[in-house]
Amino acid sequence: MRVLGLTGGIGMGKSTTAAMLERAGVRLFDADAVVRALQAPHGRALPAIENLVPGSVRDNVLDRSTLRRAALSDPAVMRGLEKIIHPMVSAARRQFLQRARRDGCRWVVLDIPLLFETGAERLCDRVAVVSAPAPVQRARVLRRGRMTPAQIDAVLARQMPDRLRRRKADVIIETGLSRFNTVRQVRRLLRAMREDTPIAWAQARRKPA
Repeated sequence: MRVLGLTGGIGMGKSTTAAMLERAGVRLFDADAVVRALQAPHGRALPAIENLVPGSVRDNVLDRSTLRRAALSDPAVMRGLEKIIHPMVSAARRQFLQRARRDGCRWVVLDIPLLFETGAERLCDRVAVVSAPAPVQRARVLRRGRMTPAQIDAVLARQMPDRLRRRKADVIIETGLSRFNTVRQVRRLLRAMREDTPIAWAQARRKPA
């Protein structure tokens, strides 16, 4: 079984790219979805989060804005949150890979925002990085209306810079142009995965027109 790592910073269009791959029939592990489940009402991570940030959980429901403010304003809280969440996500990822191998999957995708930061690229045969120009990235996140500019800066500060992420990539999916261009690049990526030849991967690495 071959493993494609899919990563990209906040607002880069990674979720859209992941959805395209999943619709094409590739089995996908969504690290963000695992985190949401862990933090959902009565989620397994809630007791430890409440212990870390008292008052962030009420009646077994996480107050996400309280947790976000605490994590972005105090690096110690962020580190503590990562110590809670990352092992749980890693366990879910191991189970996913075991099931996929048992089911005979030829390729799977690990959709992990902090792929390089957590060392998970070691599990991957190839890595695709989703990227967009910084102004496009920031505008997308601001449109969501959940974070202030200062909070965006705090998130970006703990993520690997896009230029370094791109340098480590086997394939770069540019999402700052048009949806048509993104779809075309994802199709080239799917073709490379299907054929898995040096020529196909070289074509997948081409910059969009």
